Amino acid sequence: MTLTIRNMVCDRCKRVVREELEKLGLTVGRVELGEVDVTTFPPAVTLDTVRQALQANGFDLVDDRKQLLVEHMKVLLINEIQHLKGDRLPTENYSTFLERKLGYEYSYLSGLFSASEAHTVEKYIIALKIEKVKEWLRYDELTLSEIAWRLGYSSVQHLSNQFRQVTGQTPGQFRKGALVERRGLDTVLKSE
Repeated sequence: MTLTIRNMVCDRCKRVVREELEKLGLTVGRVELGEVDVTTFPPAVTLDTVRQALQANGFDLVDDRKQLLVEHMKVLLINEIQHLKGDRLPTENYSTFLERKLGYEYSYLSGLFSASEAHTVEKYIIALKIEKVKEWLRYDELTLSEIAWRLGYSSVQHLSNQFRQVTGQTPGQFRKGALVERRGLDTVLKSE
């Protein structure tokens, strides 16, 4: 049985989910962002029990087909932007990438995402990219030009304008003072 789990955004999340499910007596196989294969599910453990254990740690079970698709979109985008997985072809934009990976037209996927998240896919992509820019600026190991190139921006100016629009600071101001805090990937669009 494969469980789809909301808000799994990093390796630490995978570890916590595995530990919580194993505490309940489940035998856990593969654990990926947003998905866990469970091979043994004790009769005394219900999906509500699993849901409660996950919710206590900031996660949740997803059991609606449309919501599963939205979560899959988020996982694909997080893997591409935050973890630089490289599944997106060099000439492929994100809409074509999502269509190819999920087998649905982008207009359908975009509508589902907006209805579920109250934001567009494009805004989510920008928020993920800005969080990655903040991470790299904080480490101070890459130039702004290198960051722009790695994230697929057309120019440093485009990255700088988008960064300022989202954070209220230029990348240089952030690098010097870091008055804008980084956000968790599960909350990149909250309270905007």
